[in-house]
Amino acid sequence: MANPIDNYVKTLLTSYTVIIVVALLIGAAVGPAVSSALFQSDDEGTIAAVTIQGPISGPTADEVTRQLRTLRTDDSIDAVVLRIDSGGGSVAASEAQYRAVKRLAREKPVVTSVRGVAASGAYYTALPSDEIYATPGGLVGSVGVRALIPQPDGVPRSVTTGPDKAGGLTGDDIRGQVETLKRSFVDSVYAERGDRLSLSRTELTNAKVYSGAAAVDNGLADEIGGLETAIAAAAEKAGLDSYDVVYRSTTPGVLSLLLGSDANSTDAGQVDRASLLTTRGIERPQYLMLWGDLNTSAREVRASGAA
Repeated sequence: MANPIDNYVKTLLTSYTVIIVVALLIGAAVGPAVSSALFQSDDEGTIAAVTIQGPISGPTADEVTRQLRTLRTDDSIDAVVLRIDSGGGSVAASEAQYRAVKRLAREKPVVTSVRGVAASGAYYTALPSDEIYATPGGLVGSVGVRALIPQPDGVPRSVTTGPDKAGGLTGDDIRGQVETLKRSFVDSVYAERGDRLSLSRTELTNAKVYSGAAAVDNGLADEIGGLETAIAAAAEKAGLDSYDVVYRSTTPGVLSLLLGSDANSTDAGQVDRASLLTTRGIERPQYLMLWGDLNTSAREVRASGAA
């Protein structure tokens, strides 16, 4: 007669054996997947889509420059897409953005997607991009510079130590500076896109704004397409088969706008065009890469159409 204890031990050992076998079978099936999930490298890349919209002023350019500098030094970002919808702004701020994009484009693929308008200073910002995409009805171009001169009212505002200290710029002086800035703008367009342009220098300096379709035809833009097309192009340039997209806004905060040197705003992200014309109450010529009409009493000086 079998010992009850021996029978219990045999049953227990059999149960453990079954459990171990089942565990081994499950481990064999699941193990590779778990191991793969835990130890495989992440092959996905990352593309940053940066929105640049509204009038370009000191505070907005500072924020754009800061964001692009961060993306340039971030090794996790493989390419950048600029989502531009702006008619431009001050010359100094537009130049700052242009330089920031140019530095970024030296290290990573940069593609521009024109959301609505990329005119004047905003087009200048986009110039260093590897490619510029525009929708058929988008607006692109307006390669030109204008200056606005506050009109004197005859009221003295300061006592100066020299005849030129309070300004000393004649209309001819200002016109000469506008022409110099215009030539610099045109030269940059040819430096960045000269091999793609079908426009003559004279046609370019007429500062015309073109539809997206016309801009592709004349070389101011490269292809018709929206944001997704631009993102796909950036991914291809970065050699990415799969990727995530992170979205960045460059709208400065209210404090930045209030402390800015050449623009004020009563609402975050909304910079009044007329505010580009004054600097904390100091009346002086304002040089603009700005497309569109301005409701101001200041006298305007534009560059001539000749190159």
